[in-house]
Amino acid sequence: MTVTATSLRIDRSRLLTRIDELAQIGALPVEGREGGSSRLALTDADGAGRDLVTSWMADLGLRVDIDGIGNVVGTWPADRLDPPVLTGSHIDTVATGGRYDGNLGVLAGLEVVETLIEAVADGDVELEHPLAVGFFTNEEGSRFAPDMLGSLVYVGGLPLEEALDTVAIDGAILGDELERIGYVGGMPCPARPPAAFVELHIEQGPVLESDGITIGAVTGVQGISWQELTLTGQSNHAGTTPIDLRHDAGYVAAAVAVAVRRMASETPGLVGTVGRIDLHPGLINVVAARATITVDLRHADEPALTSAEARLAAEVAELATTEGVDVSWRPLARFDPVRFDPKVVDLVEDVATAHGRSVRRMASGAGHDAQMLARVCPAGMIFTPSVAGISHNPTEFTEPDDLEAGANILLDVILRLATAAGTTP
Repeated sequence: MTVTATSLRIDRSRLLTRIDELAQIGALPVEGREGGSSRLALTDADGAGRDLVTSWMADLGLRVDIDGIGNVVGTWPADRLDPPVLTGSHIDTVATGGRYDGNLGVLAGLEVVETLIEAVADGDVELEHPLAVGFFTNEEGSRFAPDMLGSLVYVGGLPLEEALDTVAIDGAILGDELERIGYVGGMPCPARPPAAFVELHIEQGPVLESDGITIGAVTGVQGISWQELTLTGQSNHAGTTPIDLRHDAGYVAAAVAVAVRRMASETPGLVGTVGRIDLHPGLINVVAARATITVDLRHADEPALTSAEARLAAEVAELATTEGVDVSWRPLARFDPVRFDPKVVDLVEDVATAHGRSVRRMASGAGHDAQMLARVCPAGMIFTPSVAGISHNPTEFTEPDDLEAGANILLDVILRLATAAGTTP
């Protein structure tokens, strides 16, 4: 297929201004650079961010629909009820987040819709499908588990009632928090599938920048396994209890962290992280009676991920038996690897090439809402570079030229999917 670049372009200044305005809500200043934001899902800051973005949607004349889990979708033309070509991402952040993760996909999506509305008004474009831009609740999973919770409910992968009962790390109930910030809507869950979904996102890794590539045509997303382990031993005196007579939950927790790193080093494609270790009673001169730890395993191949889970379980059981501690497991999230629609991946690659942008196919190491939408419609993603591969950090940064390039690729891809002459899968 030969693709010729269209002449339409987004308004760079308008996009950058919106990114900056949203970043001021929950702002985390960084010396010498634009800072990040802290908007944990369904906090007051998240509510304020939602209010701002939905006001921009309303200003453009979009029909703003909110569902029972707080997902927000703005559709144009407002009276069209047939399946739209949807773009978007999320606006919640981790506690120490940047200004681009998720936010770029939503605000570039808004910019794409605005640009196409203007093109229709000028008679330059005739759409076959309506356009929509959305943001999904609790993509990060930092306050409520699992991550991508809103988009999972959106596609029917998690019952709404179960999601609303989710307890946050601070003890809050998800449904109560949705009510509190005013984002319980009447749009049905699960939603009717869109015609297609494309998400623009920063890479959150170093590959594009290190290779000098501007655009990533994302082929899929790694599988994710999140688990919480509680290790129960015996509290005792740190000075009088011989090492060989201890039942030290802290020691086993440390050994599990080392085992996870060793497994990842020995298994091609596997990444593993122990992100949290909590010890009780947490005193310098007391052997820990209890340890709670989290393990994050990821792999692009489902059998390899399953094998890693089994190996971890065996190693933990051996460590626990040797030290004389008990183990309980609590699954937090489990998502199979996802492959995006080949036609959408081809389209992203072809459009980027037509725009004269360097492009490479690549898998995503992080989870994204697009992997949930891929269950119900043709879906794909576009990556832009992350400086030094830094993300989930207030110093997260993507060059304005790369933001603009990614948004223009998104614009052209959405245009082709939404027009009669396009390549809707």
